[in-house]
Amino acid sequence: MNYRKFGNTDLLVSEIGFGTWAIGGGSMVGNAPIGWGDADDQQSKKAILKALDVGINFFDTADIYGLGHSEELIGNVIGNKKDVIIASKVGNVSRNGTFTSDYRKEYILQACEESLKRLKREAIDYYQLHSARLEDLKKEECIEAMEQLVKSGKIRYWGLSLPTFDPVPEAHYFMSRQVGSGFQLVLNIINRTAIPLIKEIFAAGYGIIARMPLQFGLLSGKFDSQTSFPDNDHRKRRLSKEIIEEYMKGQPELFLLSNKYDITQVQLALSYLLSYKEISTVIPGIRTSEQVLLNTEGIKRLSNEDREMLESIDFRVLLEMMREKG
Repeated sequence: MNYRKFGNTDLLVSEIGFGTWAIGGGSMVGNAPIGWGDADDQQSKKAILKALDVGINFFDTADIYGLGHSEELIGNVIGNKKDVIIASKVGNVSRNGTFTSDYRKEYILQACEESLKRLKREAIDYYQLHSARLEDLKKEECIEAMEQLVKSGKIRYWGLSLPTFDPVPEAHYFMSRQVGSGFQLVLNIINRTAIPLIKEIFAAGYGIIARMPLQFGLLSGKFDSQTSFPDNDHRKRRLSKEIIEEYMKGQPELFLLSNKYDITQVQLALSYLLSYKEISTVIPGIRTSEQVLLNTEGIKRLSNEDREMLESIDFRVLLEMMREKG
C-alpha cells in the first residue's frame, strides 16, 4: 500500500481507503432506501480486519450510514486504535420518517458526541459536513461548531463533503473563508466534473477524498440490462435499465484499456483516479474481504495519453440521466 499526505495536515492516508456506506446495511427512511441492501455484519468485520492487514489506514463513514450502524461496526472492530484514521460525517438526518439535513451548531456538537460513542474513540481524525450547501455554510453555525470541536479536542481536522454534480460554489466559499482541511468529492471516469476543481483545491493546501470511484458499481463492468436491485438498495432508483444500457455504449473502450494494462475494470477505474497527484485517497465501497483485495491489488500508473483517452469518452448523456435521478 502506498500513502499520501492529506493536504497540509499531518495525516498520511492510504491511497485506497475503505468506504463504509454499504456495510451500514439496508436502512430505510420512510419508504426511501438509504443503503445498499442487506449486509452481513460478520463479513463486514472480516473485511475491516483484512483491510487493516493490507495496509488500509483510512476509513470513511457517516452517522447516517445504517443510521449509526456503520460507525458502530468500526467502533467494535477498530475502536481507539491510534494508527488508523477515521473520518465521519454529520448533517444528514432521519427525522420523523423523513430524510432531511441539520447543520445547526447545537445539533452538530450533539451528533459528534454520539458518533464518538459509537466509534469508541477519544477523537474523530477527520470530521465532515455531509453535503452542506452554500446557504448552510453562509449561516456560519456549522463552521463555528466544527472549529469549536477542534478546540475541545473532539476532532482533529474537519472538512466538507461536496455535492455530486456541482461542487464548485461550496468549495470556492470554503476556500475563500480559509477554513477546514479537506474536501470529499465525486470523481470517476464517468463523472469528471471536479477535475478543474481538484487542481485549485490541491494548490490551496487541502486534502482530497475521491468518493464513488466506481459510480455505484457501474464501472465494475458487472452490470447489464438485466441487473436488478432489492427495494432496500438505493441503486434501484439510481441505476435504471436505461442508465446501464447507456453506460454500456462506452464499455468497449474501457475493455481495450483494461486489457492493455492487464487489469480489471475496477482496477482501471481506481488507477485512473490515482494517476492524479492531487487525490489524497480513493474510497471504494467495500463489503467483503474479497473486495478488499479486488480494490487494492493491480493498481497501475496510467500514462497521460491513456488518461486523456479515458477522458475523451463521451459520457455527457449518461451524466445528465444520472443528474435527473439525483
